[in-house]
Amino acid sequence: MPEAEHDPDLADLSDLRRGDPAALRRVMDRWATRLHAFAWRYLQHNTDAHEIAMETFVRLHRAAPRLRDDTRLGAWLFTATANLCRNRLRWRRRHPGDSWEEMTELGEPAGTQPISTQPHDPAVAAERDDRADALVSAIDQLPHRLKSVVLLHHFDGLSYIEIGEIVGCSPRGVETRLYRARQKLRERLTARLSD
Repeated sequence: MPEAEHDPDLADLSDLRRGDPAALRRVMDRWATRLHAFAWRYLQHNTDAHEIAMETFVRLHRAAPRLRDDTRLGAWLFTATANLCRNRLRWRRRHPGDSWEEMTELGEPAGTQPISTQPHDPAVAAERDDRADALVSAIDQLPHRLKSVVLLHHFDGLSYIEIGEIVGCSPRGVETRLYRARQKLRERLTARLSD
């Protein structure tokens, strides 16, 4: 398997399929931060994001013997994470009193907040914060199939091809979903910010 020598994901997947516990640790070290950040952006809840990222690795460990040798590990991990996020959000909507209060108390995970060293006008900062809040709210209201594509493209920087592997559609389908998501976001933001 010459590809595995150059692709650490393929090599670790092969080792994981053979039962090597160190392979799972290497995969977790490589992917945990990205999966946690994606889950946080999707759910806006730090504890849930951490649990989702860990559950993704549990599922990988269980599924490893059934995965094909050429499985694209990144796509598999993001697909599992996105599905777990969707399920968690559905559960939270059915049980609103169980965890919503904690959401505002927990901060963003490391690496997701922009850091500014420039002094700024408080009025400008307040307007920027309002716009950021409006954007987060608008993204949160998108349906799963659009929300996932927006987060994977704009925040995780994945290509249309990579996103297509994760969400199960062609690159052209990803482009269409992004277009529709942007339209919905533009409508919602225009309505909210014009108030």
